[in-house]
Amino acid sequence: MKRFMTLAAATVLTAGALAGCGAAGSGKDIGRDAALEAALSDAQTTEENVTRLKVSEDREDGQKVYEIRFDADGMEYDYEVAASDGQILNAEREELAPGSEENTAGSNVGGNTEQAEDTAQGDDVDVISYTDNPNVKLTKEEAVKIALERVPGASEKDIHIELDSDDGQFRYEGDIIYEQKEYDFEIDANSGNILEWSEERR
Repeated sequence: MKRFMTLAAATVLTAGALAGCGAAGSGKDIGRDAALEAALSDAQTTEENVTRLKVSEDREDGQKVYEIRFDADGMEYDYEVAASDGQILNAEREELAPGSEENTAGSNVGGNTEQAEDTAQGDDVDVISYTDNPNVKLTKEEAVKIALERVPGASEKDIHIELDSDDGQFRYEGDIIYEQKEYDFEIDANSGNILEWSEERR
């Protein structure tokens, strides 16, 4: 009798383990498009209205998730959406700095200081750096052009860029998101040399 009970218990445990494996390995996935739609719906926008869109896959606590980021209506959005049911696990949004969505407000590439200052209205970083630091020779527009030349097809709406200083060395730092790829870069604000360049695929 005791042996029978032991076998029965083992059978129940085995069945439970198999059921658990089946649930964990069911592999249900709503897909990229549905995950994106969940994020867009939460942000109350449409895919046609967003720029710098990137959707990638990751795992959180053993659960497959979609990481979604995009810009829309002056805001930057970051989402984590569960692949199993489309539940939004995390949502963050941040207001874009003035001029972030259109980083080149004009076509004054190679223009003089006055033109660059006019172009950079509303962007304190550019105005301060270019007028108060004469050693910064490269305008924001020129830096944007250098970066975009490395990514054929990308345009101003795909890039974020800002001027930064490290130990007195000025550099333009930013990223380009184009066709589901993200490119990070640093450009010397005097020579125009690309100091760092990295590419992250989807």
